Amino acid sequence: MSDLKYRLTNNWHLMRIMRLGIGVMIMIMAFQTKDWVPGLFASFFLYQAIADVGCCGSAGCNTGADRKKYAAPKDITIEYEEIK
Repeated sequence: MSDLKYRLTNNWHLMRIMRLGIGVMIMIMAFQTKDWVPGLFASFFLYQAIADVGCCGSAGCNTGADRKKYAAPKDITIEYEEIK
């Protein structure tokens, strides 16, 4: 339960706030027009905002922080050749 509370109260970034705003606006439009199709789209955006997931899942498109593993060695000198 504490993990859910932590996810709901922390780590709010710009995309999460935008998804929440889009979801709320579409949900209001769905209630005003009494149509269920926009309600489905609104529920999708609201789920993404509340659960902090994107289309790829939770940080599915993230490249990761382990960049040293793939960095080039520092002792290699790179030679450049000018092409005219």
